[in-house]
Amino acid sequence: MLRVRRGARYLALVAASALALSACGSSGPAGGGSGELRVWSLQDGVNRAERQAVEAYNKTATPKVKMETFLNDPYKQKLQVAMGSPQAPDVFMNWGGGNLKQYVDARQVYDLTDDLNADPAWRDKFLPVVMKTAQIGGRYYGVPERGMQPIVLFYNKDVFEKAGQQPPKTWDDLLRLVDVFKSRGVTPFALAGSQAWTELMWLEYLLDRIGGPEPFRAIVERKPGAWKDPAVLRALTMIRELVDRGAFGTNYASVDYDVGGASTIFAQGKAAMHLMGSWEYATQLEQNPDFVKNERMGWVAFPTVPDGKGDPKNIVGNPSNYMSISSNAKDKQAAVRFLKEALTSDAYIRGMISVGEVPAIKGVEPQLRSGPAPDYGAFIYQLVSQAPEFTQSWDQALPPNVAEALLTNLSKLFLKEITPQQFADAMDKVN
Repeated sequence: MLRVRRGARYLALVAASALALSACGSSGPAGGGSGELRVWSLQDGVNRAERQAVEAYNKTATPKVKMETFLNDPYKQKLQVAMGSPQAPDVFMNWGGGNLKQYVDARQVYDLTDDLNADPAWRDKFLPVVMKTAQIGGRYYGVPERGMQPIVLFYNKDVFEKAGQQPPKTWDDLLRLVDVFKSRGVTPFALAGSQAWTELMWLEYLLDRIGGPEPFRAIVERKPGAWKDPAVLRALTMIRELVDRGAFGTNYASVDYDVGGASTIFAQGKAAMHLMGSWEYATQLEQNPDFVKNERMGWVAFPTVPDGKGDPKNIVGNPSNYMSISSNAKDKQAAVRFLKEALTSDAYIRGMISVGEVPAIKGVEPQLRSGPAPDYGAFIYQLVSQAPEFTQSWDQALPPNVAEALLTNLSKLFLKEITPQQFADAMDKVN
């Protein structure tokens, strides 16, 4: 999901003026060769909170922390090259799941499990459903560092009020609303169909609602025939029915997200709803500020599906970003102290909330209520904290070659170039 990977998370834009932490050059082995603890992170709106935490930590800590930040794509490339080499950082930000697993499999990441278990107060600060994405092979290799980003069903209050409708709670509600809004000349759902990651959200939620987390777990584990599971085929068929029903209009294949196409269509009332990540709040605040400030944008959880095995409280999206420690770090316990003391402190939590993040920390509701978007922040926190399962976005959870094939075939399904069965057959052949 490119929008997420580029750091456009809910209300991060309120800190745009604070992007003052520039990328620094890297030299020397992990630890800097001079007693420094080198930390790598993304360059975006969260850096203000990170910088403040580092400055506060460095007042008393030894060794001192030196944080270096990089733009998204250069960061991924630099990390890929550095990990396992003398140039590796001591502590590095990552996306958990498949992104982190590649480094764990290469034995390039320090196992935090014993440290977390030795300090239950630290371990238990984090929401367990978010911690799962940093758990690989039953061991923990990272801790949540940034805000939570579930996929949310947004709706245009003006459009709904004019039609005398309420947001959908069930799949039957959703189908009925498709027909209602079509009859009124309104596209039911905005969709940036030129980017398949926006379409993936529909498959992620439908499969979980129909079959629970197990069918996707089988896909992740590369079990034979996992893509041909009846739950997968039903989810694909429901998507095809939505397309045929006109749920996304007729021009969705040419609509883009990064240039604001889908978000603008939605804000202008040309579309009634928009299934998108929680960062849509920040996108709308930047592109259509009155839509947000006048409280015309609403949000609800994804609807239930009849006869589905999945818990309706389950969510999908990006649980968080994580901080992990390199296995090459010379002073691993100093790195652990940094994670423990700097990144869960009250000051850091306040800083995170001030730049629009919803931390994966238990009991932050009172602080969220004093944040820049109290109602929305509380909604996101409750959505995640009450979720039995938080499935990571598939294109992050799966290996790159599988994710690429997935997005290609999903785009073809939405364009009606292949059938659900052909989609399943094609994905079943991907090694």
